[in-house]
Amino acid sequence: MSRIQVDLNDFHWMIEMIQTIDVGLVVLDQKYNIQTWNTFMEAHSGLRPDQTQGKNIFSLFPDLPETWLRNKVDAVFMLNNRAFTTWEQRPHVFKFRNYRPITGMADYMYQNITIIPLKSLNGEITHVSLIIYDVTDVAINKMQLEKANTELSQVSRTDGLTQLNNRRYWEERAQEEYNRNIRTKQPCSMVMFDIDHFKRINDNYGHLAGDQVIRQTAKLLKETMRNTDIAGRYGGEEFVVILIDTTQENAMTFCERIRRMIEQSVVKWENETIQYTISLGVSELNASFANHQQWLEHADNALYHSKENGRNQTTMAKKTEPSKEN
Repeated sequence: MSRIQVDLNDFHWMIEMIQTIDVGLVVLDQKYNIQTWNTFMEAHSGLRPDQTQGKNIFSLFPDLPETWLRNKVDAVFMLNNRAFTTWEQRPHVFKFRNYRPITGMADYMYQNITIIPLKSLNGEITHVSLIIYDVTDVAINKMQLEKANTELSQVSRTDGLTQLNNRRYWEERAQEEYNRNIRTKQPCSMVMFDIDHFKRINDNYGHLAGDQVIRQTAKLLKETMRNTDIAGRYGGEEFVVILIDTTQENAMTFCERIRRMIEQSVVKWENETIQYTISLGVSELNASFANHQQWLEHADNALYHSKENGRNQTTMAKKTEPSKEN
């Protein structure tokens, strides 16, 4: 067999490989004209190699992120280094429809891209190749796993009855806010409140009615608080709220708003109409508290005074002075 025949066989195998590999292969010259377009690209774009040969890639595909892709490719030409991009950085470069049955929830193919410099015989970088990998299965599986983990995390920190933060997670956030206050010295207030005569509601209407009253309270709390505030069910009919960047005096405004809202609301249960009230205590965080538990106790003491003084009212805790070092 002659050397020419061997070279032709090698060339044939190379062309066969380029056409049959399950990745996209595009070769571009320095003017972004297409020189190679393999079967993968034909199958997903609907354009045959003879329809793309010598054509400018941006003219054929106006949806391409031109500025971004030019920056990537120009750097490869200039630095003679490979460049990479993943689906997490950019979901796709070529907007190809996704037809995989398993990952049918994705409208478009997720892609990883490798850009490789190609040298001519004299060592000059005259072309680049774009290798396009279909990673839709990997991307969808990862996103589903992340979604499942997020949902699991949400469930683990949520009180089932009220959909507020549960006690464990709320106390974690209270600790975080206590630590943040030490650093920033920004005002922060805690509100603790509970439903007045809740045992009487359970005794008169049943525990299911009591659960509905708790749900109604949580609903009104969510409507009253800001997105930045941190609310939770502390236990039974007791609730807590951390009001970020809020002085004790401004926290009183919040307390009175929700107190009046609940006082004017009713819970419909079977043929009964249930009216109820809440009592509240407020404490602003200050440097005299050794930990977040003391902050909580201060708010709880204020709540106790509201209940002792007749309920359906808010008590503002006395501000304690920071302890002075000797």
